[in-house]
Amino acid sequence: MSVFNAYMTLSGAVDADVRRDERMLRHTSYRIGGPAALFASVHSYPALVRTIQVLEDEGVDWVILGKGSNLLVSDKGYDGCVIVLDGEFSRTSLGEDGTLTVGAGAVLSKVVNEAMKAGLSGLEPCVGIPGTVGGALSMNAGTRREWIGSVVRDVVVLRPGKGLHRYEASDIEWGYRFTSIPTSEIILEATLELAPSTREAIAADMEERLRRRRESQPFGVPSCGSVFRNPPDQSVGALIESCGLKGQREGGAQISEEHANFIVNLGGATAADVITLIGRAHEAVRSAYGIDLACEVKLLGFGA
Repeated sequence: MSVFNAYMTLSGAVDADVRRDERMLRHTSYRIGGPAALFASVHSYPALVRTIQVLEDEGVDWVILGKGSNLLVSDKGYDGCVIVLDGEFSRTSLGEDGTLTVGAGAVLSKVVNEAMKAGLSGLEPCVGIPGTVGGALSMNAGTRREWIGSVVRDVVVLRPGKGLHRYEASDIEWGYRFTSIPTSEIILEATLELAPSTREAIAADMEERLRRRRESQPFGVPSCGSVFRNPPDQSVGALIESCGLKGQREGGAQISEEHANFIVNLGGATAADVITLIGRAHEAVRSAYGIDLACEVKLLGFGA
């Protein structure tokens, strides 16, 4: 594997900003993580294809990153290349038929607000959810019963080494925190079918949803959102709290006192601190209830 060769080949040769040893704590909502050996912010489709080709030729592992809102990076960092979709991948286009075509790199909160200003309803369940559209689609962001997949008309992906492919929404299986789009494919763009409404009605709905989030979830401290997926008809937060772990600390990390399914960085937390608390909560719930909780946090740089 030659990170140096990949860096030298890509630098100044593609429509991308390529850097070495980029500190990942700058790119995750946890504000945790060691350096990525390479970091490439690509601005166009040709740049993305070329970047992946060079990385593959040089044997350098790579991963696509949105805003890092559900990612925990190892304290040692990642010895591959982190690719961020920017430039043309952040564009949005409003159609006359109530559709909104959005790039995977667009910030979800901005797209939600754009839809509201246009008087288009359907994205209200995504209000207050951080990250990019690509990340939201890959995990079918929303609530337990309402999610972004319900307003998708089609999705365009890149199949590395093969080219572009368009999925109709009906080709994709959507579920709670789940989509059937293979993780080997890169989401580039989606067209959303939204319903006409009024700004006032949409804004009121969004504000009520935000109010409920603020009352039940930690704000103002770094976290990655929910740590575990809720089992059917149960609340992970309630399960962890019943095990007496709410507020428990490990180094600079803490199981949130507001909601036990959040682990927050109180300052100076390490990835090891967070992993310890994740394991502690998982084991406690399994011991008490026989439930094997599924972790929603994506891990990078931890090895096999």
